[in-house]
Amino acid sequence: MDLTLLIKAAVMGVVEGLTEFLPISSTGHLILAGALLGFDDAKAKVFDIAIQTGAIFAVVLVYWQKIRSTLVALPTDRAAQRFALNVFIGFVPAVVLGLLLGKAIQAHLFTPVVVASTFIIGGFIILWAERRQSAGGSAVRVHSVDDMTPLDALKVGLAQCLAMVPGTSRSGATIIGGMLLGLSRKAATDFSFFLAIPTLIGAGGYSLYKERAILSMADLPMFSVGLVMSFISAWLCVRWLLKFISTHSFVGFAYYRIVFGVVVLATAWSGLVAWAP
Repeated sequence: MDLTLLIKAAVMGVVEGLTEFLPISSTGHLILAGALLGFDDAKAKVFDIAIQTGAIFAVVLVYWQKIRSTLVALPTDRAAQRFALNVFIGFVPAVVLGLLLGKAIQAHLFTPVVVASTFIIGGFIILWAERRQSAGGSAVRVHSVDDMTPLDALKVGLAQCLAMVPGTSRSGATIIGGMLLGLSRKAATDFSFFLAIPTLIGAGGYSLYKERAILSMADLPMFSVGLVMSFISAWLCVRWLLKFISTHSFVGFAYYRIVFGVVVLATAWSGLVAWAP
């Protein structure tokens, strides 16, 4: 058993769990962390996607009461049926565009410089969205995920597709996109979490199946460590974020994105850090 590899897997798991549900791009952080750790070969790319499942288990745990009540009431309750339908509708665009464009995007856009650039652009979009809502330019009309219409779900699902570009942030695209569409910060965040469950489980399962030829039982310890660390760190992060958004905006995350993106670009162009593609 390679102890160094397990330590790298643990670090990557923590990075995934802490960044998956914040509007700062888990994929972007995993690419950059992998570049620094030398953990960026073909198997590592499968690992990055697969350990998202650990983060999803954390969401299921935090939202278990809502998920359980929806499943129990699904056969007879219209509200539960509408909620489940909305999650499905929001999920479909990512499936379609992922199958059509996923391979091309991975081949050409998964680089530290692209990630850094989208970090900066995304940061300015978050600032614009927050100021727009604060100034009343984006009236809140949906205060709970139970009040969303299928059209709302479709629009948020289309916004989620922007996260196919690494560094954009799936959470950022769905939360900020939802806010721009009239969802409250809480409703947009909750729906982003629920939408993540089928999206990330599907992505992880598909990636494992597609790349099964390069995997073996010897990889099980590495994947297990990554999943466990992803679960623990995501559970802590989700609980913190739900408390944070009750009294704070996402402006701090926007400035973080901008500063972090500038640092990566500056070090890459100066040669101070050899960011691997």
